[in-house]
Parts: sequence; C-alpha cells; structure tokens
Amino acid sequence: MQDYFVHESSYVDDGVTIGAGTKIWHFCHIQQGAVIGRNCSLGQNVNVANNVRIGDGVRIQNNVSIYEGVELEDHVFCGPSCVFTNVSTPRAHFPVHGAYVRTRVREGASLGANCTIVCGHTVGRAAMIAAGAVVTRDVKDYALMAGVPARQIGWVCECGRRLDGSYACACGRKYRLVGENLEKAE
Repeated sequence: MQDYFVHESSYVDDGVTIGAGTKIWHFCHIQQGAVIGRNCSLGQNVNVANNVRIGDGVRIQNNVSIYEGVELEDHVFCGPSCVFTNVSTPRAHFPVHGAYVRTRVREGASLGANCTIVCGHTVGRAAMIAAGAVVTRDVKDYALMAGVPARQIGWVCECGRRLDGSYACACGRKYRLVGENLEKAE
C-alpha cells in the first residue's frame, strides 16, 4: 500500500522513491532514480528528471521542471513556472551526455514565480528570490534577491518577512551581521 498520492494523469517511472504524505498532482512526470521526500506537494505539470533529490516538505508549484543536477533541500518553495538550467553551454549538436552542472537550493529557500536559477550556483538557507529574478551567482543565507541579473536588496527572516537594520523580526527571531553574512543570534 502506498502512503503518498499520485494523480491518475501523472507518470512515475520505475526506480523512483516517494516519501509518505507526498502529493503529486495532474500531468506530472517523475523520472527514474528521482527521490522525493515526505510531505511534498508537486503541482500540475511538474517534471522531476532522473536522479534528482528533493527533500521533505518541498512545495513545487505548477509548470516547474527540476532537471538532473538540481538538488532541493527540505522545505524549499518553488513558485509557478520557475526555471532551472543544468548545462552551462547548451548546444543541440553537442550533447553533454550526463555531464550536468550541480545546482543546490538550501533548506527553507523560496524561489518566486518565473525566476531563473542558472546552473552551478547555490541558493542559501531561507533566501528569497523575487519573481522574475535571474540568479547568476551564489546567494547567501537569508538574502533577498531581485532583478536581472539578481542583486541582493536586503535580508529576510526564516518566516519570510523582510528585515530592517535591527535584524530583529516581528516573529521574534533575531539575527546579526557577521562580516558580510547574516546569522541567527543566540
């Protein structure tokens, strides 16, 4: 008996692992070797490529393709139609034959609708990428990124609220700036 849900219009290849409580909605394709954690939600028309790793509690909205080489840690949010790449110099005539560039989205990060994450970069813990932004370099933990190319425009709390210069959030969490990085205050 399976302890997850897959809509009848979706395809799950052999050799896939899906965690308890996960829901895979209409017209999805989960390819061989993919591992999806517990309590995830995959919206309509999501493609999870071969050997992709997705953590627990991940929310992937409609029309997102998670290509081989991309890893989503626990509690990542992927907004509608956000885009990942996995080849630095794609050419139809010169296929890479499995040599994909690694991209990592760290725990609790949120990727806005229609943003693009160019391969080979890490999006930091609890970072927030604005809708339509194009990430072309690594993103720090708790960074708020916007624009094309994406630039840091501030900091965010784990709860998602933008932080002011005191680095204290209305939710009660407190942070401190250490060098150029934001860290949780003890």
